[in-house]
Amino acid sequence: MLTVLGFAMIATFLVLIMMKKMSPIAALVLIPALFCVAVGQGAQLGDYVIEGVGKLAPTAAMLMFAIVYFGVMIDVGLFDPIVRGILRFCKADPVRIVVGTAVLAAIVSLDGDGSTTFMITVSAMYPLYKRLGMSLVVMTGVAATANGVMNTLPWGGPTARAATALKLDAGDVFVPMIPALGMGLLCVFVLAYVLGRRERKRIGYLTLDEVLVPETDTVLVAAGAGAGAGTGGTGVAGVAGVVGGAGGAVDLTKKPVGGAGGASGAVPASGSGSGEDEGFQGLDPNRATLRPKLYWFNAGLTVALLAAMILELMPIPVLFLLGAALALTVNYPKMAEQKARIAAHADNVLNVSGMVFAAAVFTGVLTGTGMVKHMADWLVGAIPEGMGPHMGLVTGVLSIPLTYFMSNDGFYFGVVPVLAEAGAAHGVSPLEIARASLVGQALHMSSPLVPAVYVLVGMAKVEFGDHTRFTVKWAALTSLVVLASGILFGII
Repeated sequence: MLTVLGFAMIATFLVLIMMKKMSPIAALVLIPALFCVAVGQGAQLGDYVIEGVGKLAPTAAMLMFAIVYFGVMIDVGLFDPIVRGILRFCKADPVRIVVGTAVLAAIVSLDGDGSTTFMITVSAMYPLYKRLGMSLVVMTGVAATANGVMNTLPWGGPTARAATALKLDAGDVFVPMIPALGMGLLCVFVLAYVLGRRERKRIGYLTLDEVLVPETDTVLVAAGAGAGAGTGGTGVAGVAGVVGGAGGAVDLTKKPVGGAGGASGAVPASGSGSGEDEGFQGLDPNRATLRPKLYWFNAGLTVALLAAMILELMPIPVLFLLGAALALTVNYPKMAEQKARIAAHADNVLNVSGMVFAAAVFTGVLTGTGMVKHMADWLVGAIPEGMGPHMGLVTGVLSIPLTYFMSNDGFYFGVVPVLAEAGAAHGVSPLEIARASLVGQALHMSSPLVPAVYVLVGMAKVEFGDHTRFTVKWAALTSLVVLASGILFGII
């Protein structure tokens, strides 16, 4: 009974948000509450929610202060050179922009934290997508899938969990998987190229000079002061954009040449009141929030913060709390300036932290009622006896849906040990099971149970349902490529 209700609850949630019948926050709260009552455990709902909130509170705190920290770093100009470099590479070509998104997400993912990866990637790429009229779900889908593959780094989480659950060395689990994961990353880059070609065909092609050369009808992009006033209140997502080149003058009137269907790549200037593009701005290279004299201090602080995260010197929420406080104090010593910076990013902080705490209701009910355990036991029990010698393959296949419908903790500490035990009875090494369990991470990063995905869709102004509908098939394909590569190379 609990097995059926568990799958029904997840299916109901996904259907409602993909059909846009409910907002993610409302669905994450109301649907599990109703199912908790349906299984006769309504009296324990409060306990389940508090337990779920307790487990996700550190994640919410980390996201809150990480958004403030990286928002301040964007305000002070730390990422301006990166954006300029990406712009020079992309040259306003949709193919290069999508591939650049995948490359940037993969590189930044080396810090092992999905939230910071998405904040930096969206901040850099969002204005390019908006300016050319490109699909934002392409950006979120490529970024999430690239980060999912890189999430298998030993300090990223899943590898450490698999090693801990099976009492193995993380290096022994990860290093042999590098060729298969490399093929998964190559798959993401090929996917980015294909999606970029599709976008180029849809909207046309512009050269960098055509985008930046001012004409008589040129509209200068307003100062992206980071106060959120001109960006729909999103002090992070809307402020990283086209910088440098032609003195900051951007031609918003040109249409793409050679495009299919004649779709225009131009978007209205800030304040034009044109629907979805209303309030779009690029970075003003002369904005008041810049702190060029403190550039190397901010760069050093960011490197030190990321190094401390990788070395696990302190819990990540504590590191970002300290980093945000230090960044605010040094860059904006006046109290009024600090308040303004915090207010500029308050909208993002509230949206993301609210989503995380709503997800705590979902995970709390799923775990507290025993649905997760019954679902896992049913899946393991459904494995035919003849598949015992092939438990590595079975684990890899199961990891794709299970890491999407379950948290990493639930999968690696609840399901993987059972699979390893079943495999051991047929001579399958625990190392093989551990490696196979990493296969589904490309899809996992788009799971509604992953707090970082709400940072991604929130900053990109993309509906979670749209992101899910677009990304799931490509992320699942990437996971299958990793699995096939692991089998081909004899790793799994």
